[in-house]
Amino acid sequence: MRRLIMWDIDYTLLRGGGVAAQAWKAAFTELTGVAWRATPTFGGRTDLDICAEVFATHGVTDCTPERFFARYVEQVHGSRHLFAEQGALLPGVPAVLDALGERPDVVQTLVTGNVPQVAAAKLAAFALTGAFDAEIGGYGTDHSVRATLVRRCLERAEAKYGERFRPVVIGDTTNDVSAALANNALAVGVATGSTSMAELVRAGAHAVLPDLSDVTAAVTVITT
Repeated sequence: MRRLIMWDIDYTLLRGGGVAAQAWKAAFTELTGVAWRATPTFGGRTDLDICAEVFATHGVTDCTPERFFARYVEQVHGSRHLFAEQGALLPGVPAVLDALGERPDVVQTLVTGNVPQVAAAKLAAFALTGAFDAEIGGYGTDHSVRATLVRRCLERAEAKYGERFRPVVIGDTTNDVSAALANNALAVGVATGSTSMAELVRAGAHAVLPDLSDVTAAVTVITT
């Protein structure tokens, strides 16, 4: 049985340099005419979940997530060059992706809170697009609950490839760990965001890495 490796993007693979957050704020104020008053916690959450909080916090009742996301994607498209200028790849990422990509027993994809177009823009900025089967990924427009993104990803992979997979979820937050556990997936925590190794362990991660700089150790953990 092959492994389906589901990668989070932000603070697991890369740092976006705040570009998406700025695009989010700009899209919101342009579309609603409401001044931005409070920034939510973005880490580990889906864009649908964040959108509901932002609308509620600002008293917006006449805008749908679909309308907002369309404007948000336009904003990101206009500033996508800034991802590479203001952001950065995290240690070891290209080498780990390459090593896993050479294995016939692995399929790599994404489970991310980002909407698909923004996920694609971030990956393209750092030349990571070819590492993933993005078609089967789970995205922030699929559902507000992150565990459902993992389930949708598994369903898409099984439908496309006609086989069952051993699921592996890799992320930097306790939400990534919880989503993995809810789907009986191997939960690999990477402490490259604001969540510590100890917090990831307490959340139930099966393995925790400080980062991906030790390529051999990372590949071993992910595939064992």
